[in-house]
Amino acid sequence: MPNASGDVRPGRAPAGILQRENWGEWLDRHSRTFFIAPAVVLILIFAIFPTFYSIVFALSRVRFTGEGLKFRLVWFQNFAKQFFGNDQVHFLGKIGAMSWLGMLFLAAVIAAVAWWLYRSSRTTGWFGMIGRIISAAMAIFVAWIAGATLFSGNPIGTLLTTLFYVFVGCALQFVIGTGLAFLCSQPISGKNFFRVIFFIPLMITPLGVGYAMKMVADITKGPFQPLFGAATVDAWVWSADPWAARIVMMICDSWQWIPFIFITMLAALENVPRDHVEAAQVDGASGIEIFKEIVWPQIVPVAVTVLLIRMIEAFKIVDLPNIMTGGGPGSSTESMTLHSMYIWRANDVGTSAAVAYLLLLLTVVTCASFFNYVVLGQLRRARA
Repeated sequence: MPNASGDVRPGRAPAGILQRENWGEWLDRHSRTFFIAPAVVLILIFAIFPTFYSIVFALSRVRFTGEGLKFRLVWFQNFAKQFFGNDQVHFLGKIGAMSWLGMLFLAAVIAAVAWWLYRSSRTTGWFGMIGRIISAAMAIFVAWIAGATLFSGNPIGTLLTTLFYVFVGCALQFVIGTGLAFLCSQPISGKNFFRVIFFIPLMITPLGVGYAMKMVADITKGPFQPLFGAATVDAWVWSADPWAARIVMMICDSWQWIPFIFITMLAALENVPRDHVEAAQVDGASGIEIFKEIVWPQIVPVAVTVLLIRMIEAFKIVDLPNIMTGGGPGSSTESMTLHSMYIWRANDVGTSAAVAYLLLLLTVVTCASFFNYVVLGQLRRARA
């Protein structure tokens, strides 16, 4: 306000300037929200909203009509079919009387899980124990399915087939990829050439990999036919044997994804300080001791993280079994993703969504357990 002489009192500003300053300050305070809002809106439209909308499909019987989609709420019947209905054999496998080997396997898993929960209860709070109980329940359920099917001589379903691709396939890829990365990190001649060669499969589209591997695995007409003929197995059809087909599928998937493990682990290995390794060599340490005591502790955070990423991708395998075997023989090579896709093709959208949510639950529990108990555990040890 102006005083008697017409001057403006110090420390005060005209109302218009004060309002403009307040508006500018408010805009500055909320600038992060305005910048991130478009991305959040796009995520809500294209990711989160369809995810929640698909719950309606999973809980309904969907029928196609001339006027559009007709929904009839059936609640959890689509899920129950996978466990108790006609689709049980497709999803869980043929559950019969459990053999002594299956009972022994189930008992060993229950004992190991109970001991793990007992040890965790002494150092973990109630919130952490809830997560551990969920992980333990999932482990016991999968062990029961494996004991009643795999270890009892009965056919397995898409659940265990998917877990076979994830755990066995990812373990094979990690060992081979890390081994190749370790070799290429050594001072050998021509290592840059091998780096490029090992990376090529990752640049090929999954569709191309599927058709190429289908040709390579052809025993009667493929490029390895003379070798199969010399070994007198040219009359054997691997695609007619369930486990042979699964193993071929895992090998083909490994050929495509080993370069991902290789290039990531190579970057981690090359970041290991050379002076540590050279000091150990001067002290007379062997190559195994150097890798175990110096190299591995420094690359283990990268190793467990890249393995987690690969596991998440392995749960979504669909290209190779669809192209190479069509999920056969029967449904032996059919993953849960391919299972959901085939049901969707049959216009049973509700059941397809239910299988997709079962896969989501399995993926979340498995990967969250691996992240909390392996990845974070290794990171804590590395910091210590």
